[in-house]
Amino acid sequence: MKFSILREHLLPLLQMLNGVVERRQTLPILSNLLLVADKKNLIITATDMEVELVVTIENDVDITGELTLPARKFLDICRTLPENSRILIESKGDRVLVTSGKSRFILSTLPAKEFPLVEGMVKTAEIKIPCKVLKGLFDRTSFAMAQQDVRYYLNGLLLEIEQGILRAVATDGHRLALCQAENAHDVHGSKQIIIPRKAVTELMRILDDEQKEAKLEVSNNHIRIDLGDLKFTSKLIEGKFPDYKRVIPKQNETPITADKETLRQALTRASILSNEKYRGVRIILEHDKMKALAHNPEQEEAEEEIEVKYQGSEMEIGFNVSYLLDALNILKTEEVLLTISDPNSSCLILAQGESDCKLVVMPMRL
Repeated sequence: MKFSILREHLLPLLQMLNGVVERRQTLPILSNLLLVADKKNLIITATDMEVELVVTIENDVDITGELTLPARKFLDICRTLPENSRILIESKGDRVLVTSGKSRFILSTLPAKEFPLVEGMVKTAEIKIPCKVLKGLFDRTSFAMAQQDVRYYLNGLLLEIEQGILRAVATDGHRLALCQAENAHDVHGSKQIIIPRKAVTELMRILDDEQKEAKLEVSNNHIRIDLGDLKFTSKLIEGKFPDYKRVIPKQNETPITADKETLRQALTRASILSNEKYRGVRIILEHDKMKALAHNPEQEEAEEEIEVKYQGSEMEIGFNVSYLLDALNILKTEEVLLTISDPNSSCLILAQGESDCKLVVMPMRL
Protein backbone atom coordinates (compact mmCIF):
# COMPACT_ATOMS: atom_id res chain seq x y z
CA MET A 1 0.00 0.00 0.00
CA LYS A 2 1.34 3.40 -0.98
CA PHE A 3 -0.23 6.84 -1.28
CA SER A 4 0.41 10.51 -0.51
CA ILE A 5 -1.97 13.09 0.91
CA LEU A 6 -1.94 16.73 1.98
CA ARG A 7 -1.67 17.32 5.73
CA GLU A 8 -4.65 19.74 5.67
CA HIS A 9 -6.89 17.07 4.12
CA LEU A 10 -5.93 14.48 6.72
CA LEU A 11 -5.43 16.32 10.03
CA PRO A 12 -9.04 17.38 10.84
CA LEU A 13 -10.26 13.86 10.11
CA LEU A 14 -7.60 12.28 12.34
CA GLN A 15 -8.61 14.63 15.18
CA MET A 16 -12.23 13.50 14.75
CA LEU A 17 -11.29 9.81 14.58
CA ASN A 18 -9.10 9.97 17.68
CA GLY A 19 -12.12 10.97 19.75
CA VAL A 20 -13.47 7.45 19.22
CA VAL A 21 -10.19 5.68 20.03
CA GLU A 22 -9.88 4.81 23.72
CA ARG A 23 -6.47 5.47 25.25
CA ARG A 24 -6.57 2.47 27.58
CA GLN A 25 -7.45 -0.52 25.47
CA THR A 26 -7.66 -4.17 26.44
CA LEU A 27 -7.10 -5.09 22.78
CA PRO A 28 -3.98 -3.48 21.23
CA ILE A 29 -5.65 -3.32 17.78
CA LEU A 30 -8.25 -0.88 19.15
CA SER A 31 -5.58 1.79 19.64
CA ASN A 32 -4.96 1.67 15.87
CA LEU A 33 -6.75 3.13 12.86
CA LEU A 34 -7.63 0.96 9.89
CA LEU A 35 -6.65 2.49 6.53
CA VAL A 36 -8.08 0.94 3.36
CA ALA A 37 -7.06 2.38 -0.01
CA ASP A 38 -8.59 1.74 -3.41
CA LYS A 39 -7.71 3.61 -6.60
CA LYS A 40 -9.73 6.74 -5.82
CA ASN A 41 -10.52 6.68 -2.10
CA LEU A 42 -8.89 6.39 1.28
CA ILE A 43 -11.19 4.94 3.96
CA ILE A 44 -10.14 5.34 7.62
CA THR A 45 -11.93 3.57 10.49
CA ALA A 46 -11.69 3.99 14.27
CA THR A 47 -13.56 1.88 16.83
CA ASP A 48 -13.67 0.99 20.51
CA MET A 49 -16.09 -1.93 19.91
CA GLU A 50 -18.99 0.25 21.13
CA VAL A 51 -18.84 3.05 18.55
CA GLU A 52 -17.31 3.10 15.08
CA LEU A 53 -16.45 6.07 12.88
CA VAL A 54 -15.63 5.66 9.18
CA VAL A 55 -14.46 8.57 7.00
CA THR A 56 -13.90 8.45 3.25
CA ILE A 57 -11.50 10.82 1.48
CA GLU A 58 -11.19 11.14 -2.28
CA ASN A 59 -7.49 10.65 -2.90
CA ASP A 60 -5.42 9.06 -5.65
CA VAL A 61 -3.59 5.91 -4.54
CA ASP A 62 -0.39 4.52 -6.01
CA ILE A 63 -0.68 1.00 -4.57
CA THR A 64 -3.98 -0.22 -3.09
CA GLY A 65 -4.21 -2.25 0.10
CA GLU A 66 -4.97 -2.01 3.82
CA LEU A 67 -3.00 -1.50 7.00
CA THR A 68 -3.37 -0.27 10.59
CA LEU A 69 -1.50 2.61 12.24
CA PRO A 70 -1.21 3.72 15.91
CA ALA A 71 -3.90 6.41 16.08
CA ARG A 72 -2.37 8.76 18.65
CA LYS A 73 1.17 8.66 17.23
CA PHE A 74 -0.07 9.15 13.66
CA LEU A 75 -2.15 12.16 14.76
CA ASP A 76 0.80 13.68 16.67
CA ILE A 77 3.07 13.28 13.63
CA CYS A 78 0.59 14.98 11.30
CA ARG A 79 -0.16 17.73 13.82
CA THR A 80 3.52 18.69 14.21
CA LEU A 81 4.39 18.67 10.50
CA PRO A 82 4.54 22.08 8.75
CA GLU A 83 1.39 23.45 7.11
CA ASN A 84 0.65 22.30 3.55
CA SER A 85 3.04 19.37 3.90
CA ARG A 86 2.52 16.36 1.66
CA ILE A 87 2.64 13.11 3.61
CA LEU A 88 3.73 9.85 1.96
CA ILE A 89 2.57 6.61 3.56
CA GLU A 90 4.02 3.28 2.44
CA SER A 91 3.74 -0.20 3.97
CA LYS A 92 6.98 -2.12 4.50
CA GLY A 93 6.12 -5.60 5.79
CA ASP A 94 5.10 -5.25 9.45
CA ARG A 95 6.18 -1.59 9.49
CA VAL A 96 4.80 1.57 7.90
CA LEU A 97 7.05 4.33 6.55
CA VAL A 98 5.69 7.87 6.92
CA THR A 99 7.71 10.60 5.21
CA SER A 100 7.20 14.30 4.63
CA GLY A 101 9.96 16.51 3.28
CA LYS A 102 13.05 15.59 5.30
CA SER A 103 11.03 14.03 8.13
CA ARG A 104 10.93 10.23 8.30
CA PHE A 105 9.02 7.97 10.71
CA ILE A 106 8.77 4.20 10.93
CA LEU A 107 5.66 2.99 12.78
CA SER A 108 4.77 -0.52 13.89
CA THR A 109 1.53 -1.99 12.55
CA LEU A 110 -0.88 -4.79 13.36
CA PRO A 111 -2.65 -7.07 10.84
CA ALA A 112 -5.60 -5.30 9.20
CA LYS A 113 -7.62 -8.54 9.19
CA GLU A 114 -7.70 -8.43 13.02
CA PHE A 115 -9.41 -5.03 13.05
CA PRO A 116 -13.00 -5.44 14.35
CA LEU A 117 -15.75 -3.97 12.16
CA VAL A 118 -19.49 -3.63 12.77
CA GLU A 119 -21.30 -6.41 10.94
CA GLY A 120 -24.03 -5.60 8.43
CA MET A 121 -27.07 -3.95 9.99
CA VAL A 122 -30.65 -5.06 9.35
CA LYS A 123 -32.60 -1.78 9.30
CA THR A 124 -35.86 -1.62 11.22
CA ALA A 125 -36.35 2.16 10.90
CA GLU A 126 -34.88 5.03 8.89
CA ILE A 127 -35.24 8.81 8.99
CA LYS A 128 -33.67 11.80 7.25
CA ILE A 129 -33.13 15.08 9.05
CA PRO A 130 -30.85 18.15 8.69
CA CYS A 131 -27.60 17.89 10.68
CA LYS A 132 -28.30 21.23 12.35
CA VAL A 133 -31.65 19.99 13.68
CA LEU A 134 -30.20 16.70 14.95
CA LYS A 135 -27.32 18.49 16.66
CA GLY A 136 -29.80 20.90 18.25
CA LEU A 137 -31.76 17.99 19.75
CA PHE A 138 -28.60 16.56 21.32
CA ASP A 139 -27.34 19.98 22.49
CA ARG A 140 -30.58 20.74 24.34
CA THR A 141 -31.10 17.38 26.04
CA SER A 142 -27.72 15.69 26.62
CA PHE A 143 -26.98 17.71 29.80
CA ALA A 144 -29.69 15.72 31.62
CA MET A 145 -28.13 12.29 30.96
CA ALA A 146 -27.01 10.33 34.01
CA GLN A 147 -23.34 9.55 34.63
CA GLN A 148 -22.42 6.03 35.75
CA ASP A 149 -25.87 5.37 37.19
CA VAL A 150 -26.60 1.77 38.20
CA ARG A 151 -29.75 2.17 36.12
CA TYR A 152 -27.65 1.78 32.99
CA TYR A 153 -30.50 2.81 30.66
CA LEU A 154 -30.26 6.36 32.11
CA ASN A 155 -26.59 6.65 31.04
CA GLY A 156 -27.70 7.57 27.56
CA LEU A 157 -30.29 9.42 25.52
CA LEU A 158 -33.66 8.15 24.30
CA LEU A 159 -34.30 8.76 20.62
CA GLU A 160 -37.88 8.21 19.57
CA ILE A 161 -39.08 8.05 15.98
CA GLU A 162 -42.84 8.48 15.75
CA GLN A 163 -45.09 9.66 12.89
CA GLY A 164 -42.53 11.94 11.26
CA ILE A 165 -41.33 13.35 14.59
CA LEU A 166 -37.86 12.77 16.03
CA ARG A 167 -37.82 13.18 19.80
CA ALA A 168 -34.81 13.20 22.16
CA VAL A 169 -35.25 12.61 25.90
CA ALA A 170 -32.69 12.43 28.71
CA THR A 171 -33.08 12.08 32.47
CA ASP A 172 -30.92 11.27 35.49
CA GLY A 173 -33.89 10.71 37.80
CA HIS A 174 -33.74 14.27 39.22
CA ARG A 175 -34.40 16.25 36.04
CA LEU A 176 -35.57 15.62 32.50
CA ALA A 177 -35.10 17.27 29.11
CA LEU A 178 -37.31 16.60 26.08
CA CYS A 179 -36.95 18.20 22.66
CA GLN A 180 -38.50 17.23 19.36
CA ALA A 181 -38.18 18.09 15.68
CA GLU A 182 -41.05 17.81 13.24
CA ASN A 183 -39.15 18.51 10.02
CA ALA A 184 -37.85 14.95 9.72
CA HIS A 185 -38.91 13.20 6.53
CA ASP A 186 -38.62 9.93 4.61
CA VAL A 187 -39.59 8.19 7.83
CA HIS A 188 -39.96 4.42 7.73
CA GLY A 189 -41.19 2.73 10.90
CA SER A 190 -41.46 3.90 14.51
CA LYS A 191 -38.86 3.07 17.10
CA GLN A 192 -37.52 3.84 20.57
CA ILE A 193 -33.77 3.44 21.10
CA ILE A 194 -31.27 4.44 23.81
CA ILE A 195 -27.95 5.86 22.55
CA PRO A 196 -24.97 5.55 24.95
CA ARG A 197 -23.43 8.64 26.49
CA LYS A 198 -20.14 8.35 24.57
CA ALA A 199 -21.95 8.10 21.24
CA VAL A 200 -24.00 11.23 22.00
CA THR A 201 -20.85 13.14 23.01
CA GLU A 202 -19.03 12.13 19.80
CA LEU A 203 -22.01 12.97 17.62
CA MET A 204 -22.17 16.46 19.11
CA ARG A 205 -18.53 16.93 17.98
CA ILE A 206 -19.09 15.42 14.53
CA LEU A 207 -22.37 17.05 13.53
CA ASP A 208 -22.10 20.62 12.27
CA ASP A 209 -24.53 23.49 11.91
CA GLU A 210 -24.73 23.28 8.14
CA GLN A 211 -28.00 22.20 6.56
CA LYS A 212 -26.41 19.01 5.27
CA GLU A 213 -28.77 16.08 5.64
CA ALA A 214 -28.17 13.16 7.96
CA LYS A 215 -29.66 9.73 7.38
CA LEU A 216 -30.39 7.75 10.55
CA GLU A 217 -30.59 3.99 10.18
CA VAL A 218 -31.71 1.92 13.16
CA SER A 219 -31.45 -1.82 13.73
CA ASN A 220 -32.25 -3.86 16.83
CA ASN A 221 -28.72 -3.37 18.22
CA HIS A 222 -27.18 -0.37 16.41
CA ILE A 223 -27.79 3.14 15.14
CA ARG A 224 -25.91 4.53 12.15
CA ILE A 225 -25.73 8.20 11.15
CA ASP A 226 -24.75 8.48 7.50
CA LEU A 227 -23.42 11.85 6.32
CA GLY A 228 -22.14 10.59 2.97
CA ASP A 229 -18.37 10.79 3.43
CA LEU A 230 -18.73 10.04 7.14
CA LYS A 231 -20.53 7.13 8.80
CA PHE A 232 -20.94 6.86 12.57
CA THR A 233 -22.23 3.63 14.11
CA SER A 234 -22.96 2.90 17.75
CA LYS A 235 -24.27 -0.01 19.77
CA LEU A 236 -27.51 0.71 21.59
CA ILE A 237 -28.20 0.37 25.31
CA GLU A 238 -30.57 -2.50 26.01
CA GLY A 239 -33.28 -1.83 28.52
CA LYS A 240 -36.56 0.01 28.94
CA PHE A 241 -36.41 3.78 29.29
CA PRO A 242 -38.78 5.23 31.95
CA ASP A 243 -42.19 6.44 30.79
CA TYR A 244 -41.16 10.07 30.49
CA LYS A 245 -44.67 11.27 29.63
CA ARG A 246 -45.82 10.47 33.18
CA VAL A 247 -43.31 12.80 34.83
CA ILE A 248 -43.89 15.87 32.66
CA PRO A 249 -46.27 18.21 34.54
CA LYS A 250 -49.16 19.77 32.68
CA GLN A 251 -49.22 23.54 32.29
CA ASN A 252 -51.55 25.18 34.79
CA GLU A 253 -53.47 28.45 34.64
CA THR A 254 -51.06 30.34 36.89
CA PRO A 255 -47.56 29.91 35.40
CA ILE A 256 -44.65 32.10 36.43
CA THR A 257 -43.43 34.32 33.61
CA ALA A 258 -39.89 35.62 34.14
CA ASP A 259 -37.18 37.38 32.22
CA LYS A 260 -34.73 34.56 31.59
CA GLU A 261 -31.53 36.55 32.06
CA THR A 262 -32.74 38.27 35.24
CA LEU A 263 -33.75 34.93 36.73
CA ARG A 264 -30.52 33.26 35.64
CA GLN A 265 -28.35 35.97 37.19
CA ALA A 266 -30.31 35.95 40.46
CA LEU A 267 -30.01 32.16 40.79
CA THR A 268 -26.30 32.33 39.92
CA ARG A 269 -25.67 34.84 42.70
CA ALA A 270 -27.73 32.84 45.21
CA SER A 271 -25.87 29.66 44.30
CA ILE A 272 -22.57 31.14 45.52
CA LEU A 273 -23.62 30.56 49.14
CA SER A 274 -25.55 27.33 48.63
CA ASN A 275 -24.38 24.03 50.13
CA GLU A 276 -21.56 22.86 47.83
CA LYS A 277 -22.72 19.25 48.03
CA TYR A 278 -26.49 19.55 47.69
CA ARG A 279 -26.72 22.93 45.88
CA GLY A 280 -30.11 23.60 47.42
CA VAL A 281 -31.98 26.87 46.94
CA ARG A 282 -35.35 27.77 48.46
CA ILE A 283 -37.81 29.45 46.09
CA ILE A 284 -40.58 31.56 47.63
CA LEU A 285 -43.41 32.62 45.32
CA GLU A 286 -45.66 35.56 46.11
CA HIS A 287 -47.88 37.80 43.98
CA ASP A 288 -45.67 38.98 41.05
CA LYS A 289 -42.57 38.27 43.11
CA MET A 290 -40.00 35.47 43.44
CA LYS A 291 -37.35 35.08 46.13
CA ALA A 292 -34.36 32.74 46.03
CA LEU A 293 -32.78 31.90 49.39
CA ALA A 294 -29.61 29.88 49.95
CA HIS A 295 -27.50 29.00 52.97
CA ASN A 296 -24.58 26.69 53.77
CA PRO A 297 -23.04 24.88 56.77
CA GLU A 298 -20.88 27.97 57.51
CA GLN A 299 -24.11 29.81 58.42
CA GLU A 300 -23.75 32.10 55.39
CA GLU A 301 -26.89 33.22 53.59
CA ALA A 302 -27.91 34.74 50.27
CA GLU A 303 -31.26 36.27 49.31
CA GLU A 304 -32.34 37.40 45.86
CA GLU A 305 -35.67 38.92 44.88
CA ILE A 306 -36.93 39.51 41.34
CA GLU A 307 -40.19 40.69 39.78
CA VAL A 308 -42.14 38.06 37.85
CA LYS A 309 -45.68 37.67 36.55
CA TYR A 310 -47.45 35.31 38.95
CA GLN A 311 -51.08 35.24 40.07
CA GLY A 312 -51.10 31.93 41.96
CA SER A 313 -51.09 31.15 45.66
CA GLU A 314 -48.05 31.76 47.85
CA MET A 315 -45.67 28.82 47.85
CA GLU A 316 -42.28 27.70 49.14
CA ILE A 317 -40.31 24.96 47.36
CA GLY A 318 -36.70 23.74 47.20
CA PHE A 319 -34.60 22.92 44.10
CA ASN A 320 -31.06 22.02 43.15
CA VAL A 321 -29.97 25.40 41.79
CA SER A 322 -27.53 23.81 39.31
CA TYR A 323 -30.40 21.94 37.67
CA LEU A 324 -32.43 25.14 37.29
CA LEU A 325 -29.45 26.97 35.78
CA ASP A 326 -28.68 24.13 33.36
CA ALA A 327 -32.26 24.26 32.11
CA LEU A 328 -32.29 28.06 31.71
CA ASN A 329 -29.01 27.95 29.77
CA ILE A 330 -30.61 25.69 27.17
CA LEU A 331 -33.50 28.04 26.36
CA LYS A 332 -32.97 30.79 23.78
CA THR A 333 -35.95 33.11 24.34
CA GLU A 334 -35.93 36.27 26.46
CA GLU A 335 -38.85 35.10 28.62
CA VAL A 336 -39.43 31.70 30.23
CA LEU A 337 -42.50 30.05 31.73
CA LEU A 338 -42.29 28.02 34.95
CA THR A 339 -45.17 25.83 36.07
CA ILE A 340 -45.22 24.69 39.73
CA SER A 341 -48.51 23.26 41.01
CA ASP A 342 -47.55 22.70 44.66
CA PRO A 343 -44.43 22.33 46.89
CA ASN A 344 -44.20 18.59 46.13
CA SER A 345 -44.54 18.89 42.36
CA SER A 346 -41.86 19.12 39.69
CA CYS A 347 -41.19 22.39 37.91
CA LEU A 348 -41.90 22.51 34.16
CA ILE A 349 -39.73 25.06 32.35
CA LEU A 350 -40.62 26.25 28.85
CA ALA A 351 -39.39 28.92 26.48
CA GLN A 352 -42.06 31.60 25.99
CA GLY A 353 -43.96 30.85 22.77
CA GLU A 354 -42.26 27.50 22.12
CA SER A 355 -43.46 24.00 22.90
CA ASP A 356 -40.87 21.79 21.20
CA CYS A 357 -38.57 21.75 24.26
CA LYS A 358 -39.74 20.81 27.76
CA LEU A 359 -37.46 20.83 30.79
CA VAL A 360 -38.44 19.33 34.14
CA VAL A 361 -36.68 19.73 37.50
CA MET A 362 -37.79 17.65 40.49
CA PRO A 363 -38.12 19.41 43.88
CA MET A 364 -35.81 18.68 46.80
CA ARG A 365 -36.35 18.86 50.55
CA LEU A 366 -34.30 21.51 52.32
